[in-house]
Amino acid sequence: MIDSYAKSTASQLVAALAARKTSALELAKEAISQIERLDPAINAVVVRDFDRALDAAKAADAALARGERRPLLGLPMTVKEAHNVAGLPTTWGLLAFKDWIAPTDSVGVARLKAAGAIILGKTNVPPFLSDWQSANPIYGRTNHPLDPTRTPGGSSGGGAAALAAGMVPLEFGSDIGGSIRVPATFCGVFGHKPTHDLIPQRGHAPPGLEGAGVALGVVGPVARSAEDLELALSILAGPDDDQAVGYRLELPAPRHKALADFRVLVIGAHPSAALDSEIAAALDDFAGRVERAGARVARESDLTPDLGAAFDLYRTMLMPIVTRGAPTRPDAASTEDWFNALDAQWRFRKRWAILFKSFDVVLAPAFGVVAFPHDDAPFESRIHVIDGETTPYFTQVAWPSLATLPNLPATAFPIGQTRSGLPIGIQAIGPYLEDFTPLAFARLAGGL
Repeated sequence: MIDSYAKSTASQLVAALAARKTSALELAKEAISQIERLDPAINAVVVRDFDRALDAAKAADAALARGERRPLLGLPMTVKEAHNVAGLPTTWGLLAFKDWIAPTDSVGVARLKAAGAIILGKTNVPPFLSDWQSANPIYGRTNHPLDPTRTPGGSSGGGAAALAAGMVPLEFGSDIGGSIRVPATFCGVFGHKPTHDLIPQRGHAPPGLEGAGVALGVVGPVARSAEDLELALSILAGPDDDQAVGYRLELPAPRHKALADFRVLVIGAHPSAALDSEIAAALDDFAGRVERAGARVARESDLTPDLGAAFDLYRTMLMPIVTRGAPTRPDAASTEDWFNALDAQWRFRKRWAILFKSFDVVLAPAFGVVAFPHDDAPFESRIHVIDGETTPYFTQVAWPSLATLPNLPATAFPIGQTRSGLPIGIQAIGPYLEDFTPLAFARLAGGL
């Protein structure tokens, strides 16, 4: 297993551990070796906790020897810097928080540890998680594993880069503007944005803002396979402690077990964001392969909500959310504006629910370009060049907002490469609380 560690999935490694074909200590040492060898050029794992990880690996081996079996027992992994890990810094990439040490684990980190995961450290993010690049004044810049002149994405960019480079088999990220899905597609790995609040957000907040999670935001896994995303979701999902007194989670099974049974809608254009022709062609080609596999594929539908209006509402809601707790921030939205936005969001959720009576998944780009060159220009002057035309930098958030505004689950997965060899990925959006449906689709169709 050590020989194939860099390409093995989390599920494969857990099975090898349970079969005693390898040990947790061997895997932890191999992971550390990979990080020390590869990360100087990538700068993905920026907070390292190797001593405690090795101690945890020894304890995992003792548990395995006693016959214990837990879903991730002995598996090395990393978590996004924004998640609290007891005893480690949580800075969100901001100098104002550089000396803050988390006193406790986030809910998600605690669940991963309880499942037996070995936390090696934390991965890089942009300041306040507010960019599709992962560079900040504390930890520096993370580079794409295939091309150091390009970004691996953000804000979970360090984690996606570590996965793609072979350092770790599993990562715990977060997403509000594509922060799981964009890095996953840029780096050619898998990522899942869960249904909103399916996984508790507690412990994923800027220092001093501990409490309820935020509207639109989610936390979720990044991995090397859809199976690993399903495994991680089964561990992470469920009500927080106070809710668990009266609530139990019982997610529905995937709508279908065979790819041929899926009803698929493809959204290949957005009124608010451009799309690179190579991604458009890859999506169209992939949809054709899905259709030839027997699935029913539609490339338009009158049931599709007004995407332009939805994006306008998403931007209205996003600004007060992403600037909450920032050292400087624009004027906050009024209470009336906020409640009006929540009402409008509810109406869009109902429109999507109607669409999902006729379709099982919606396929769309996760972003309009592939991994782009590092850009240090001021935000207001940044652009993307798409098929020779300049477009505004931040309008690309329209693509991830398709699933974010209506609180829907979305699984990002690779479908091909550009002519220059960069990964191309898309997202499969599923019905509310039916996370295992887009995950199953990604698992069944990802190898086409």
